[in-house]
Amino acid sequence: MEEDERCCGTGTCIINAEGLCWCGQQWNGTMMCRPMPEIDKTMTVQPVDTEDAAGDAP
Repeated sequence: MEEDERCCGTGTCIINAEGLCWCGQQWNGTMMCRPMPEIDKTMTVQPVDTEDAAGDAP
């Protein structure tokens, strides 16, 4: 079996057709690297009411 040029050097890489290794690294076209974290777009951020946070709310 021929060694994959995308292997990180450990000899344990199993890289799928999309360039994703079992360890979580992603082939970026030049080297293996950690993929950028995906932001959960379903999560909404609520502003903090500073008056309530200070304990001044009735």
